[in-house]
Amino acid sequence: MEQKIVKPYYSEDKSKKEEVAEMFNNISVNYDFLNHFLSLGIDHIWRRKAIRQLKEIEPKKILDIATGTGDFAIAALKLNPTEIVGLDISSGMLEVGKKKMIHKKIDHIINMQLGDSESIPFETDYFDALTVGFGVRNFENLEKGLTEMLRVVRKDGKIVILEFSKPKYFPIKQLFTFYSKYFIPFFGKRISKDAKAYSYLPESVAAFPEGKGFEDILRSLGYREVKSKLVSGGIASIYSGIK
Repeated sequence: MEQKIVKPYYSEDKSKKEEVAEMFNNISVNYDFLNHFLSLGIDHIWRRKAIRQLKEIEPKKILDIATGTGDFAIAALKLNPTEIVGLDISSGMLEVGKKKMIHKKIDHIINMQLGDSESIPFETDYFDALTVGFGVRNFENLEKGLTEMLRVVRKDGKIVILEFSKPKYFPIKQLFTFYSKYFIPFFGKRISKDAKAYSYLPESVAAFPEGKGFEDILRSLGYREVKSKLVSGGIASIYSGIK
């Protein structure tokens, strides 16, 4: 299923993957502040809800794809795992994340690693669970990335994906449209100093095959017991599936 390609900078000589890595490198220093500021702190609640969906399988080995600075990996500590790997294509984001893990004294459990979701550097069936927070819409090849994710999770392991959605009902729809189109780019540009990064966010959300469309993709790739749940009036969705 071919998806519309939305890129941060629309450079003719760079792939989406290269541009996404460049974008996150550019905004890595201010990313944590902006992320929590622009989401009004609600992102913490979304991650906690997503992590609770893994509680029933008691995962010991967890992979967090598109980990960024590691917030989702940190949230997964509630599950008492023995190993968490945070994988990302942005070296800038990982450097910030590594410092955060050392500061919190959790770097012995959470390993921040440079890597590509379309070619995950782990053997088949290695992890008990896998998480992705606001990352799948950044994949250059969505189906390839989702297939790789399924490969590295063991049989009956669980995948949980947290991603932005487009609210459908008044007044959340109107408020979110205004917020994402004007508020986020305005403050994102001025604080991050990257004019394109926070304009890319609403563009990528608009192009993403959310809801049933995304569920259908997961099922077509072999994910079982696929479910989705809207949070905060449809601003985000939590998707889950079993291998």
